Amino acid sequence: MSALFVWPVRVYYEDTDAGGIVFYANYLRFMERARTEWLRAAGVNQHALREESGLLFVVKSVAVDYQAPAVLDDQLHTTVEVQRIGKASILIRQQVLRAEQVLVSAEVKIGCVTAQGLRPAAIPAEVLQAMQQNNE
Repeated sequence: MSALFVWPVRVYYEDTDAGGIVFYANYLRFMERARTEWLRAAGVNQHALREESGLLFVVKSVAVDYQAPAVLDDQLHTTVEVQRIGKASILIRQQVLRAEQVLVSAEVKIGCVTAQGLRPAAIPAEVLQAMQQNNE
């Protein structure tokens, strides 16, 4: 797993706090958007996955390291790099960068669960295949 997916993000006023820097929790929103777009680029429609298979992807854990702040009007890019795909989970490394400077890095574990009951479930074979092809 080595392909890097990149999604652009512009910092808006609503993303900043009273100090004029991006509020720490908003980096998680930037990363969520990038993961969603990564899945979309792989041909995985999360709404269809729920409707047709009764499955969802949920965040199980996040470890975040904040290294430098972003400010209003910064043009950032958020990366998605799959580290490991398991039977029912995906380990993803993400970064938020301004040019080449890493501002935030995170390790995100995603689980596949049933929509009814939120029980762990195997990632469907066609979704696994799409993810793997998107990471080659």
